[in-house]
Amino acid sequence: MGAIGKVLLGLGAVLVAVGLLLIGLERLGIRSWRLPGDIAIQRDGFAFYFPLGTSILISIVLTLLLTFWAWLSARGR
Repeated sequence: MGAIGKVLLGLGAVLVAVGLLLIGLERLGIRSWRLPGDIAIQRDGFAFYFPLGTSILISIVLTLLLTFWAWLSARGR
């Protein structure tokens, strides 16, 4: 159970770091996170935004990170 606690603390630290980074970027005036492929529809009294391109990018990055982590773990055995 101690290992799970360390992983959760690590993930929490990463989330805090990402949150602080986003706040800092917003204060610098960098707010646009829309990538090509993101769906944005605006009509009178209605707005819809689905970050499809962003979701795909996040999925690819997380897949690469987890694959690298698994490779490092298997290599250490």
